[in-house]
Amino acid sequence: MLIKNPSLHSALVKKAITITPQTGILDAIEVIQKYKIGRLVVIDRSRKPVGIITEKDMLKALYPLDRKPLGSIQVADLMSKNLITVTKKDSVYRCAKIMKDNNISSVIVLRDDGNFDGILTKTDLVFNFLSHESTQLKVSKIMTTKVVTASPKDSLFLVESMLINNKISRVVVTQNQKPVGIVTHRDFIPIRIPNRLGMYTDPNELRDVWYSPHPSQFNINQLGYVLTFRAEDIMTKNPVTIEYADDVSMAALVMYRYGISGIPVVKQSKLVGIITKSDIVFALAEEA
Repeated sequence: MLIKNPSLHSALVKKAITITPQTGILDAIEVIQKYKIGRLVVIDRSRKPVGIITEKDMLKALYPLDRKPLGSIQVADLMSKNLITVTKKDSVYRCAKIMKDNNISSVIVLRDDGNFDGILTKTDLVFNFLSHESTQLKVSKIMTTKVVTASPKDSLFLVESMLINNKISRVVVTQNQKPVGIVTHRDFIPIRIPNRLGMYTDPNELRDVWYSPHPSQFNINQLGYVLTFRAEDIMTKNPVTIEYADDVSMAALVMYRYGISGIPVVKQSKLVGIITKSDIVFALAEEA
């Protein structure tokens, strides 16, 4: 998938919102909610990047799987220290390949002198593709066809287990094969459901079900007294969809316009796949 200008120009690299390793995790959560972003760059006193922390990392702090008080957890406890860096001499294609090969959603951009310049995310690459696309490509060619789905009445406990065990960022909620909602990791942070569950049940019971790829209905029923919340309670209702025959540039435009990272793909209103920013970035990576 080719674009007209594959260079990593200045307009593409964004200034990052930063925090320190000593920042409390609750303060970090407030920052990502305030600015509606998915990650924060962690810097030391000399403003050198020493880590990165994402929404998914922060969500781990809300799991009741250990006894460490939430208020005592710092960013340093959860941040990723293995930073992947690029410079502005690198191409969009190479950055996309780095993201694909390392299964990451952003890279740190350094100046020629090695100092911190900014951050480049999958969102930036998708917007760049939208601005510089030179070849057309159908959604059906790059979409993911194996979609993890839930029903509106499924417990949030089960939905989050799907997110964790399938290592995905969203679950499509369907009814009669039609998408009626989407649940993402971000939906769990404000309500802090896992932390509430930990107040009423044994963490070992939670662990057995949460991290089981195929939790049994018996075990789920055993925890039924805390599973009162359903997918329909927090899902984004009536999600934006795209037709499988549409062009990828249309998908990129919809993602940019609505500030979303994934779109259910439909054919005659029935769910047939999902296209995400990752799918677009992976297509760009093929040109590296």
